[in-house]
Amino acid sequence: MHSETPYEITPATRYGDPYYRPTGARQPVILPAEVPPGVDWVTLPSGVRTLAYTQPMPPPPIPVSQPIPAWAKTTALLAPTVGGGIAAAGIGLSYAAPGLIAMSHALWSAAALIVAAVTAVPVLIRTARRATGSGSASGSTTHITQNITATGLFGRANGTINHH
Repeated sequence: MHSETPYEITPATRYGDPYYRPTGARQPVILPAEVPPGVDWVTLPSGVRTLAYTQPMPPPPIPVSQPIPAWAKTTALLAPTVGGGIAAAGIGLSYAAPGLIAMSHALWSAAALIVAAVTAVPVLIRTARRATGSGSASGSTTHITQNITATGLFGRANGTINHH
């Protein structure tokens, strides 16, 4: 059974053979000083170490000092001032406490004197009128009677005054 075909079927090449293990070829040794820039030793996921092109690492950012905000400066300057003012007020109150207590007693005494005067003056005036005889005993008391009438809630009011 010989047929005439224009081409020949050949077996698979040795690179397609799954059992082919090439013998280790001697690779040239590169010293670390000879490694060009941008190339570095890397370890592959299979564990093999090899040379590869690498991305250059960017330099670490230089920390830049930030200016202090104006509100922070104002608060920092204001805090000791307010604290000192509160301390001075506390010291001043401690020195003034005896005087403030005495002033409080004096104010209560003045208030009691005013209340006594408001109630005593009308009593003294009434007593003086009775003593001089200008009261009802002389018959010179005047009585005034006033009558006011109005129609409706917002109506105009009319009034009469009677002297007796």
